[in-house]
Amino acid sequence: MEIRKATLFDIPGVAKLYEEIHHAEETGKMTTGWIRGIYPTRTVAEAALQRGDLFVLEEKNFVYGAAMINQIQVDVYQNAPWEYEVSPEEVCVLHTLVISPRKNGKGLGKQFIRFYEEYALAHHWPELRIDTNAVNLRARTLYQVLGYQEIAIVPTVFNGIPDVNLVLLEKHLT
Repeated sequence: MEIRKATLFDIPGVAKLYEEIHHAEETGKMTTGWIRGIYPTRTVAEAALQRGDLFVLEEKNFVYGAAMINQIQVDVYQNAPWEYEVSPEEVCVLHTLVISPRKNGKGLGKQFIRFYEEYALAHHWPELRIDTNAVNLRARTLYQVLGYQEIAIVPTVFNGIPDVNLVLLEKHLT
């Protein structure tokens, strides 16, 4: 498995991955709090590709995971009680991490988080921030196991999804 910057050729695979997540949500096999047709969508992946911050985890041209890695902090981050006071230039944010439900339990989420941390270090961004829906217990557990601290739960409208309790997490690399 390789994690790399996405290309235009990866967009169909990322869109299919989003559809897998929506199907798993709708059939009760997974709880993310995402809604088909609202978030995430192919348009989200295309925008990330244009920004240059979409990454994929692939093997033999099949996309098993995807996420955005950048310095874009969502609006509710502004007044959050972050433990580490840093400049925006020192912050790296992971958005919309998805792993194929067919690969659950294979360590791919951990692999992607490790990549994210190494990427942040390589860019001299020591403050890591992630958010997830409070109902996404699988993601919350993964992040806690990997040393991320939940610092707040903020009610918000998230990417068009109403009534989200957004869990804000951070980890500071030294």
